[in-house]
Amino acid sequence: MQLEKFKIENKKKKAIIIGSIVLVFLITILVLYRSFALFEENQAFDVIKGSVPNQNYDLMISFQIEDENGNRRISETIPDDRNYEVNIECNNGASGEWIYEEWSPKINNLTSTRTKCTMLFTKRYKESILNGMDPVLKEGLIPVVIENDGTVKKADEKEEWYHYSNQKWANAVVLEDESISYQNGEVIPESNIESYFVWIPKYRYKLWDLGNYEGLTSINSNKVHDIEVIFGEYDTVDEKSGECKTPGVSGETGNCSVGDYMTHPAFQAFGTKGLWVGKFETGYKGATSTKEAEQNINNPEQVEIKPNVYSWRNIQVANAHLNSYNYKREYDSHMMKNTEWGAVAYLQHSVYGSKNSVRMNNNSNYITGYSSVNEPTCGYTEQNEACNRYEGTSLNVDGTYTKRYNSEVGYLASTTGNISGVYDMSGGSWEYMMGVMLSTDNTTPCSGQDASNNSGFTGPFCGTTGSFSGISFPEKKYYDTYAYGTNDDTHNRRILGDATGEMGPFAYVTLGSKSRQVGSWYYGESWFVKNGLSWFIRSGVYSSGILAGTFAFDIIFGYASSNIGYRIVL
Repeated sequence: MQLEKFKIENKKKKAIIIGSIVLVFLITILVLYRSFALFEENQAFDVIKGSVPNQNYDLMISFQIEDENGNRRISETIPDDRNYEVNIECNNGASGEWIYEEWSPKINNLTSTRTKCTMLFTKRYKESILNGMDPVLKEGLIPVVIENDGTVKKADEKEEWYHYSNQKWANAVVLEDESISYQNGEVIPESNIESYFVWIPKYRYKLWDLGNYEGLTSINSNKVHDIEVIFGEYDTVDEKSGECKTPGVSGETGNCSVGDYMTHPAFQAFGTKGLWVGKFETGYKGATSTKEAEQNINNPEQVEIKPNVYSWRNIQVANAHLNSYNYKREYDSHMMKNTEWGAVAYLQHSVYGSKNSVRMNNNSNYITGYSSVNEPTCGYTEQNEACNRYEGTSLNVDGTYTKRYNSEVGYLASTTGNISGVYDMSGGSWEYMMGVMLSTDNTTPCSGQDASNNSGFTGPFCGTTGSFSGISFPEKKYYDTYAYGTNDDTHNRRILGDATGEMGPFAYVTLGSKSRQVGSWYYGESWFVKNGLSWFIRSGVYSSGILAGTFAFDIIFGYASSNIGYRIVL
C-alpha cells in the first residue's frame, strides 16, 4: 500500500513539473511575441513621427516605393522626396490617409487586433506647394501639355506637366474618339479633342473683406490686392481647428473674421481635392455661324469646350443645367456655380495666377478664346470708339482689334497670363451661374419673374404671383442660394468666396456714355439678385468694356438670351 501511494504521488509531482515547464514556455513565447509586436509598433510610431495616436495597438507598417518601371522595393523610412503619390491599404477594418501638408500618414479605426498597413509611394510628378491637391485624373480624362502655339501633347505624368508656382496650371482633354490612344509626348490633333479642362486645386484663402455692404457709397481701388492662398486638404468647418467656419447660407459669417484663412466653399460642397473647370465657354458642336449656336435645347451630345468655336447661347438655365449634368456623369459634371466661378477668380488673383485685370474677349461673333488688343477704359460704347473697341471675325481668324488665344495678345485673356489658364472669364458672352435667389420664404429657389421670363425650373415667380412647373431643381450641392431681397445693392447677402460682396465697396459711376453699378475691383458691373431678377450671370459681354471681368456680375430672369451662355465643371 505504501508503495502504491508513492507511485501516485510521484505521478502527481511529475505532472506538476511538466505542466509548469509548459506554462513557462507558453509565457515566454507570449512575452517574446508581445515584445516583438511592441517593438514593431514603436518602430512604426517613430517612423511616422507620432501621427498615429500613442496607444497600445499592434500595428505594422510597410513602406514600398515604386519606380518609373513599376518595380517595387521595401524602404525602412518615409522617402524625403515629396513628388510621390501615396496610397495606403490596411487590414482589420482600419483605413489610412496621407496628409500631404505634413508628409505623414494618419491611420483610422485601429483596434486591439493586430493591424498591418502598406503604404505605396508611386513616382508621379507632384508639386509640393499643392500639398497633395494635385490633379485627379479618371479614365477618359487625358493629361496634356499645351504649347504656346496651341499644339496639344499627351503629358507624361512622371514628368513636370504643370507648375502652379510658375503660373502653369494643369490641363486635360476629353477625346472625340476615346478608342484612340496616344503615347507620352505625342500630338493630339484638334480634330479629336472634344473639350478642354483646367485643374483648380483645393485651397483656403485669407479673408480681407466680409462683404457686408448694404447700399452704395464710393469706389475704393485700394482694395485690389494679391489674394493669399494655401493649397491643402483642409476644411474650416471644423470648429475645433480654431479656424473660421465656412458660411453655409448667404448673409452668415459664422465665426469668420478678416485675417482668417477659410477653405473656399466651392471645394467643400463636393468633398473634392479640386475642380476641372471648362477652359472656355461651352460651345455648340458643329455650329458654323453665331446664330446656329443659339439653341434652347437639352442635348449634351452637342457640348464642346474648345477655342475658336461659337459659344452656346440663347438657352434657359434649366437646359444649360441638363446639358452640363448629363455631359459626363462619370465625372460628376455640372453647370458652374457662382462659388466655383469665385474659386477660379480668386486663384487668378493670387501669386499662382496673373494677378491683374484679365483682358476681355471682344469678338462680337461670340467665338471662344479671343482677346482684345487694347485694355478698354470705358463701358458699353459704340464699336469704333477707341476706349472700347470690338469686332467680329470668322472662326480661327484674327481681326484688327481681337486676337486668338494662342498669341501674345491672347495670353492676356487667360487667368494665368499664358496659354495654360482659363479663358473667356471676361467678355465673350455673359455666363449663367447656378446661383439663384430664394423666394420670400427663404427656402424655395425662384424660377424667374413670370411665365415668359423664367429659368425653366419648377418654382415660384419672384416678381409676380404664381409659379412655373418645369424641370425640378437638382440636388442642393449643384447650386448656390441667396437670401430674398428687393434691392440690387444689398451685397451683404453674398456667400463668402463667390466674388460678389467681397469686391466692395460699391458705387454708381459713369464710364464713357453709360452709368453703371460697379465694384472696387477693376470697375466690374456689380448688381445683386433681387425680386424679379433672381439669377446671376458673370464675366460681361464682348461690348462691356471696362465693366467686364472676372469680378463682374449682373442679374437676369433665367430665360434664354442671345448674349448669355454657360460653363461646365467636372
